[in-house]
Amino acid sequence: QEQLVDSGGGLVQAGGSLRLSCAVSGLTFSTYAMGWFRQAPGKEREFVAAISRGGASTAYADSVKGRFTISRDNAENTVYLQMNSLKPEDTAVYYCAAKRSFTRVVYTTAYDYWGQGTQVTVSS
Repeated sequence: QEQLVDSGGGLVQAGGSLRLSCAVSGLTFSTYAMGWFRQAPGKEREFVAAISRGGASTAYADSVKGRFTISRDNAENTVYLQMNSLKPEDTAVYYCAAKRSFTRVVYTTAYDYWGQGTQVTVSS
């Protein structure tokens, strides 16, 4: 059974850092591109970052470019999101997701599998 387990969220002050992890099982991890999305209360789920199957290509939302870094470890079946210089507007539930190809990565409907989400709260 396919399973994506998000972890690493928490409460942090503005300017701080967090690293999110997403452990994947039940899939051949190296054959899936991975993405991170977030959803704030009352807002739609939005794209944050994506990484290709081998990790050579990445994509970021403009709002996080230069502050967040996505990476993956195919030996550990895990994708990470390093978040630095956090802002209160980064507060949201963060979700990892998996899709077969590194195309249309910004669209939620393009992904096949989703994690359960992890809460990130940034205080001012």
